[in-house]
Amino acid sequence: MDAFLAPLSLIFSHSATALLLQIMNRLVQKSIHSGFTFVIKQPLNFNQMRLSGRRNSNNIEDRRGISGKSLGIGGGIVGIIIVGIITLLQGGSVGDVLSNVIGAGGGQTLTANEQYVETEEDARLADLTSKVLAGTEDVWTEEFRRQGWGEYRCPKLVLFHGAVRSGCGNATSQTGPFYCSADQTVYIDLDFFKDMERNIGGRGDFAYAYVIAHEVGHHVQYLLGTLDEAHRRMAQLPESEANKISVRLELQADCFAGVWANRDNAMFNSIEPGDVGNAINVASKIGDDYLQRQAYGREMPDSFNHGRSSQRVRWLKRGLESGNPLVADTFSPAYSDL
Repeated sequence: MDAFLAPLSLIFSHSATALLLQIMNRLVQKSIHSGFTFVIKQPLNFNQMRLSGRRNSNNIEDRRGISGKSLGIGGGIVGIIIVGIITLLQGGSVGDVLSNVIGAGGGQTLTANEQYVETEEDARLADLTSKVLAGTEDVWTEEFRRQGWGEYRCPKLVLFHGAVRSGCGNATSQTGPFYCSADQTVYIDLDFFKDMERNIGGRGDFAYAYVIAHEVGHHVQYLLGTLDEAHRRMAQLPESEANKISVRLELQADCFAGVWANRDNAMFNSIEPGDVGNAINVASKIGDDYLQRQAYGREMPDSFNHGRSSQRVRWLKRGLESGNPLVADTFSPAYSDL
């Protein structure tokens, strides 16, 4: 319940953010998949992957030096989340959120004025992100060829600080890492990795790599047509049923992240002893059930849209152990068997 006492900018739980982003998808018919957002609590400690000598991706766009840009709340994701959060905290329903979001068309702005200065740790995390993205490019290019899925078109990855404008609307760092299919781009504020460790103990390079690989997993879904088909079906269903399809998407992205890790390690011997445990620790603390118990003291299964912690761990491990993307079929099993 401490989350309710935090400033508005820090109360976005993973489940609440994902729910409101899903509402936004239905309103603007664009696809955005958000990661994780946490409140800062504990000290930092890093365990590094074996990435020395690895190439950097050419698909990184660094926007961290862009500051003082005003992002309009009325038409962007930030406004939708803020209006939605306020509505939910005041006891409103999802229907109330939709009503208030549609009515929130004012010209308010949310400005990121803080001047960004890169620290030594930021530079290391940016290099890590670039090398991990390059690894996903290598792995998925090979897997698409192996599976006969055609050409793998690499996503772009935007590094930002504070606020960013994406093809899916405006966002701030509180949104967490996310993938936007409208511009086939992953967006990450590197401060998220520090917040992740301080809040849930999600330490180590491989834990950070898991987050990146999960978002790239959504890009794989987009290229295979899975993402668009899932969103088409979700738009035709009641909220509770649409959430179940969202869970299937997120668990598949977890499995794809595990597949990447297996194949990347086979190619480059990149994983240190203990790295896998770091990623599994993160997966165990970003399930809807865990986060809702932390925020509200109870679970609300009908609102789950990313899956239980046990499910997220299970599908990540399935990909890690097999290295085969064909095992990532989260759409055939009964929902209760996920």
